[in-house]
Amino acid sequence: MKRSLAEIETMDRAALIVAWDAVFGTPVPKRLSSPFLRRYLAFEMQAREYGGLPKGFVGKLTRAVGDNRGTSSPALKPGGRLIREWNGVTHVVDVIDGGFVWNGQRYASLSPIARAITGARWSGPRFFGLKKVI
Repeated sequence: MKRSLAEIETMDRAALIVAWDAVFGTPVPKRLSSPFLRRYLAFEMQAREYGGLPKGFVGKLTRAVGDNRGTSSPALKPGGRLIREWNGVTHVVDVIDGGFVWNGQRYASLSPIARAITGARWSGPRFFGLKKVI
């Protein structure tokens, strides 16, 4: 059953559920809102009509999901040192057993240090370059 975007936009929840079943052949997942159902159905309808996502994009998504380069930090060993320049000031953080030392004060993680340096909520590992931005 082919529907237009205008029809999907005006459907009530019961009609959206019937359309979902017709398109996907499965029950609607629990707790999906009507606006989300509309967007999902509209996307699927357009993808089928226009041939889906661009060539190679699905492969890139699959590789990105399998690529965990940005999800873990390298092991930091006591005696290591992290150096970061921020607003013209060089900050040195020493790695110790169970934490870090910055400006003579001990911290359990890097995030409070990054917050103290920048005044904003940063991921400490990201701020110190231990996590790659995807």
